[in-house]
Amino acid sequence: MVSKILIKNAKAIITCDEHDHVYKDTDILIEGPKILSIGPGIKEEGAQVIDGSGKFVYPGLINTHHHFFQTFVRNLITIDYPNLTVMDWIDKIYRIFQIVDNDVIYYSTLTAFADLIKHGCTCAFDHQYCYTKKTGKDPVDKQMEAANLMGIRYHAGRGSNTLSRSEGSSIPDNMLETTDEFLKDCERLIRLYHDPGPYSMQQIVMAPCQPINCRPETFIETVAAARGMGVRMHTHLGEGETEGIKARYGKRTLEWCRDIGFIGEDVWYAHNWEVLPEEYKLLAETGTGISHCPTPAVLGGFPILDIKAMQEAGVLISLGCDGSATNDSSNLLDALRSAYMMQTYHTKERGGCASAYDMLKIATINGAKTLGRPDLGSLEPEKAADLFMIDAEALELAGAIHDPKNLLARVGLTGNVWLTMINGKVVYKDGVITGVDEKRLASEGEAVCTRVIRKPSEAFRPFL
Repeated sequence: MVSKILIKNAKAIITCDEHDHVYKDTDILIEGPKILSIGPGIKEEGAQVIDGSGKFVYPGLINTHHHFFQTFVRNLITIDYPNLTVMDWIDKIYRIFQIVDNDVIYYSTLTAFADLIKHGCTCAFDHQYCYTKKTGKDPVDKQMEAANLMGIRYHAGRGSNTLSRSEGSSIPDNMLETTDEFLKDCERLIRLYHDPGPYSMQQIVMAPCQPINCRPETFIETVAAARGMGVRMHTHLGEGETEGIKARYGKRTLEWCRDIGFIGEDVWYAHNWEVLPEEYKLLAETGTGISHCPTPAVLGGFPILDIKAMQEAGVLISLGCDGSATNDSSNLLDALRSAYMMQTYHTKERGGCASAYDMLKIATINGAKTLGRPDLGSLEPEKAADLFMIDAEALELAGAIHDPKNLLARVGLTGNVWLTMINGKVVYKDGVITGVDEKRLASEGEAVCTRVIRKPSEAFRPFL
């Protein structure tokens, strides 16, 4: 028999549905992975009851860009992202990336998942492009192990770099793959892990790292393969490489992607802070998504997307943490707050900005649309039971709880949530991740980081 859970008497349920419903003093009945009903006074014999009194319930946040392995290359002032260009940063940081092994992949992924889950994220995409002599082709497999342990919904982006430094990239030769290697491993991963069905817990995305560091045929053949196998595509774009692409191909990166077909409803790009207003129309008409990653933009001093103008033009925008080497955390609530504050900073010159609730929908329902998941992103019957709850009776929230829709980004709730549920299962509650020995994993992860990353790396020597 499929188990049922009844969240009873929630103070507010913020649905993020198309009508922006907020229900007060209401129940949610969950069966297996999905929501059965939302309404007052629900009674269900035998259901496990979660007391929602004094709690606000939100749809789970959806992270659409990250690099989990970088959680072991963060808080590193010796490679100081705010004082580097992206291309200079890549040149320095890859000297560390090239010594990553599969222990680093596994424990750094667990670390990122813990941070995401504790801050209300229920579905995460990772752009895993770090393939070294030590990792071989195993990183996504190790990440899937970590996702299964933590109980998080995971979309794995199988990345790759295929262009050598001698040909104009910034990637060490010992981290390169051939296009054929990349495509064959994508096919293997899709056969092994990709589940396109409702409430799927794992999917694969074909995600060559970025046009400046890949051969053109890598992208061209990705388009054919991904559409042939029915999976989505992703890459970095408009992140400082545009002038290099113009010098190489005589056109801006977005135009190059359009010309080879790496664009459309099954494609989204990370960052794109080099986008021009005249390019909004192309993104909107093709249904191509943008993952906005606010923290690295602030740290790097880069242009801030005009989200209000882009959404008015019809561009699909979602929210991402980005890798911890340019963020230093995997806290999507923090990214939500940062994204909102960045929009408000420019409001006078831009004639207004997205609201805090607009940003919440970017982090929930828009994330679901970006990943092609109509079963996620809002709290409605038949959608996945992916949600998080906060304690609205905490003293620090007194005077602010009258507007739960705008609360998170406006007031700045960036700490741990009270409960996170994924696919109808409680994976985190009252400070405890379900089913894992967090202290043991943290200790093991620290030991791996020191052995594999810190001791051999010149950048860490001042701290040892």
